[in-house]
Amino acid sequence: MGLFKSSEERRIERDMKIRQGIRRIEKAIAEQNKFTDEFVKNARQARQIGDQASYQFIRNSLKKTATIKKMLERQLLAVKNALLIKRQAEATADFAAAMKTMASEVSRLYGDTNLSQTQLDWEKAMAQSQTMEERMTMFLEGLEDTAAADVSRAPAEAITDDEIDRLIAAEEQVDQAREAQQMSALRAELNALKGEAGQKETK
Repeated sequence: MGLFKSSEERRIERDMKIRQGIRRIEKAIAEQNKFTDEFVKNARQARQIGDQASYQFIRNSLKKTATIKKMLERQLLAVKNALLIKRQAEATADFAAAMKTMASEVSRLYGDTNLSQTQLDWEKAMAQSQTMEERMTMFLEGLEDTAAADVSRAPAEAITDDEIDRLIAAEEQVDQAREAQQMSALRAELNALKGEAGQKETK
């Protein structure tokens, strides 16, 4: 059945594959965020029990997770930019196709009036269009090469040891503040209950 698909159907299928790829990259980025949360939680537990070896291992895992997340974010940006360029190219192609159709119709209506010049003009236009397509292909290939080079030049560590330590400490402070707030609310509730009991005894 694929042999009998129209060019529009094939274009829609290509767009669907691109959108699926974008969604997969976005899902992978969300998973890295979850991994980061889990690693931070495990690092806090390792510090609490004094397991320095596990803490160092988890900290290295956090570094790797941060590097992977950054790479995925750059890949997502590159795909989105390429998609925009593709849509621009499609708009240019649609314009060229429409103009070609109109030129053919004008030639049919007006017969052979200056047909030789029209043919020369449109051959020149088509040659320019082909040149533009070649430039677009070279541009996209250059974009891919640049992205690959950027990834290869990316530092092994996207986050420092100090930043990881601050991240873990901040999570501990948040939990401590949350626990303190809960204890304060419980004390207030207990004092209110004691007050009610005292009023009943006086009665």
